[in-house]
Amino acid sequence: MNVLQLVTSSRPFFDQQVSALEARGIDCTVLEVPGEHSGDSGRTPADYARYYSNVLSMVRSSSYDLVHANYGLVAPFALAQPTRPVVLTLWGTDLMSDRTWLRSCSRYGARRADAAVVPSRVMSRDLETEHELIPFGVDTDLFRPLSRAGAREYLGWETDRPIALFPYDQTRSVKDYPRARRLVQQADVDLELRTVSGVDHDEIPYYMNASDVLLVTSKRESGPMVVKEAAACNLPVVSTDVGFVRETIRGLTNCTVSDNDGALIGGLERAIEDGGRSDGRESIDGLSVDTLGERLHGLYRQVLDRDGGTSYPTGVSHEV
Repeated sequence: MNVLQLVTSSRPFFDQQVSALEARGIDCTVLEVPGEHSGDSGRTPADYARYYSNVLSMVRSSSYDLVHANYGLVAPFALAQPTRPVVLTLWGTDLMSDRTWLRSCSRYGARRADAAVVPSRVMSRDLETEHELIPFGVDTDLFRPLSRAGAREYLGWETDRPIALFPYDQTRSVKDYPRARRLVQQADVDLELRTVSGVDHDEIPYYMNASDVLLVTSKRESGPMVVKEAAACNLPVVSTDVGFVRETIRGLTNCTVSDNDGALIGGLERAIEDGGRSDGRESIDGLSVDTLGERLHGLYRQVLDRDGGTSYPTGVSHEV
């Protein structure tokens, strides 16, 4: 099976998805939107015009069985080629965007695709078109509990203070670093705030295991995947109520999800007082990258076996 994977910009969880599919014998060609993209800055209309031309050229010149659009913004380009069935995976910041045009584009794509996928129940409740619920996978071999002392030594963190890890670039306004700093300053525990961004994804487990709590203060999120990765490391999570955070950490020890500053501060204090460990790894059982690959492979087969179908009717979601 040959699949053309369309994506705006590659992300670690997307790269893992492609690797899982290729491990199952599926040949994947990844086509990213050309041009530069950093932080809140996006591509130009000319970049997307070139992308449309690139998609048509790839489909005409190669024997792809289907096109998989990853993110609502690339859905129109997948649907614009008339000869291959289309699978669309929405990531969250598309369907749940504060930009009306992007939400509309994502919903339109889901209605017209041969199969639509969402990774969380929050998104599933918001999408009326029939779709599959397939959570993003976590590399549980990479993200695993390690010795805190060993992780700090590896990173060169020479401190005995408890650490709250802010896993984003401080300059990204949507991540709200000033709020994270304020919460840590107001917590009635000795707590140090450290940030990590721009490092190799394979290094992130060391930062998580060197910390005592993950602090997410985002105003909006498509996930965030970092919460699932923290859970795999048994790192407590204190987070605003964004994306699939609530469904990921529900019932876990030393984890808090709220939009209230007082509740978030209390969550930080409890996590530190209880030793900075959670039981989160148990919650991601069945959410491995291999499981994601298996479910997508099965969905691809359903789409290719379907006779003459061009879109799902509106209805409820299915868990594959």
